[in-house]
Amino acid sequence: MFAFLLLKGQNSMVDTLKFSGIKKIKLSFVENFVEAKNGMVIDSLLMERDMLRLKRLPSITHAYYSVRALKNNRVEVNYVIEESFTLIPSANLFSSSNDDFAFRIGLKEFNFLGQNITLGAFYQFDNYSSYGIGLRAPYLFSKKLGLAFNYNDFTTLEPVFFEDDTADYKYSNSGFELLGLYEFNINNRIELGYSLFTEDYSYVEGSTSVEVPLSLKVDKHLFKFIYDYNNLDYFYHYLEGFRSQLNFQYVGSANASLPEFLIGFNDFTYFKRFGSKGNWANRLRLGLASNVDSPFAPFTVDNNLNIRGVGNTIDRGTAMIVLNTEFRHTLIDKNQFVLQGNAFIDGGTWRNPAGGFDDLLETRNLRIYPGLGIRFMHKRIFNAIFRIDYGYGITKDGDKGFVFGIGQYF
Repeated sequence: MFAFLLLKGQNSMVDTLKFSGIKKIKLSFVENFVEAKNGMVIDSLLMERDMLRLKRLPSITHAYYSVRALKNNRVEVNYVIEESFTLIPSANLFSSSNDDFAFRIGLKEFNFLGQNITLGAFYQFDNYSSYGIGLRAPYLFSKKLGLAFNYNDFTTLEPVFFEDDTADYKYSNSGFELLGLYEFNINNRIELGYSLFTEDYSYVEGSTSVEVPLSLKVDKHLFKFIYDYNNLDYFYHYLEGFRSQLNFQYVGSANASLPEFLIGFNDFTYFKRFGSKGNWANRLRLGLASNVDSPFAPFTVDNNLNIRGVGNTIDRGTAMIVLNTEFRHTLIDKNQFVLQGNAFIDGGTWRNPAGGFDDLLETRNLRIYPGLGIRFMHKRIFNAIFRIDYGYGITKDGDKGFVFGIGQYF
C-alpha cells in the first residue's frame, strides 16, 4: 500500500492496463465499460469505481485490481475478473394451504454475445398457461445508453373483491413494452418506457354485481418512469448499503369501466453485514395509486410479491405499506457451494379501493407473517440461489404456506 501511495503521489502513469480472467465476456466490451485507460494518471478512486461497476454486472462474480511498478514512474494495472456462468434456468413454485399449486419456469442468458445483454423467456402455469420473452441491453449504444423490450401473454385466475363478497375471473393481459435505459453515473440511472396491451376479464364463478360486468375487454397504454439510486456494494452473495427504486406509471384506458389511473411505488432497501457470515436485509415498499372504486385495484397481497405464506392474490388495494426484514446467516461456505439460513418477518397494510388513508391503520387490513427459510447457492453461477421460505400468519385469518423461487426474495 505504501508503494502504491508513493506512486500515486508521483503522478505515475498507467503504462499497461491488463484484464485477467476474461473468458466469455468480450474484451472490447470491458475495455469500453471501465474508466481506466492506458496513459492516464493512476487514480485509486477511479479504479475502485470500476471494480464496483464490474461487480454489478450479471456476468461477473467478483473483481479486484493489482498494481505493479515499472521503470520511469510507470505502472502496470491488472484488472482481475471472476466470471459467472450466465445461462440460468429459473423456477418459482408457490402454494398455500388454500391455494392451487402454481409455478413459473424460464431460461435466461445474462451475457448474450459477450455484451452483458439479457435474453430470456418464461412459461407460467397458474390455473392457465402464460408466457413471455424479453431482451435487456443496458449498454447497447454506449456504456451509459441502452434499451429493453418485453412481450408478455399472461392468463391467470384472479379474485375480484366486492364489498363483502368475492368472484373469480379469468384474466388475460397481452402486449409489449419498450424502454430506453440511461445511466448517469455509478449511483444513478433512469428508464423511460411505453407499452401497449390488452386486458380481458371473463367471469368464472362466485358473487356477481350489477356494477361489475361479467366480461370486459379493453385496450390500454402505459407510460413508465423508473429512477434507480444504487449505493450497494457486493462481496459474492453478501450485500451492504442502500438502494432506492422509484417506479411511476400512467395507465390510459379505452373503456370507462377500467378508467385511466396513476400508480407509483418506491422500494427502499438496506443491507448491513454482521461479521463474516451475517447479512441483515430490509425492504420498505410504499405504493400509491389513483383511488378508483374498482374491484380491479392495482396493488395485490401475494406470496411472490410481498408477504410470504399469505397466498396467491388474496386481496387488492389502492395504496400499500410493506416491510420485509430478514437476517441471513451463512451456515456452510465451502468452495463454490453456500448454504444460508434466514429468519424473516413480512408485514403490510393496504388501502381499500375508494377508501381513506385511515384504512392503512385498520387491523383488518394488516398482515404479519414471520417465518424461516433456507438458501442453496453457487458462487460462480449468476443468481444461482434456490430459496425455500415458510411463512405463518399471526394476524386475524392468517394463512400459512411455502414459497419457492430462484434468487433472493428481495
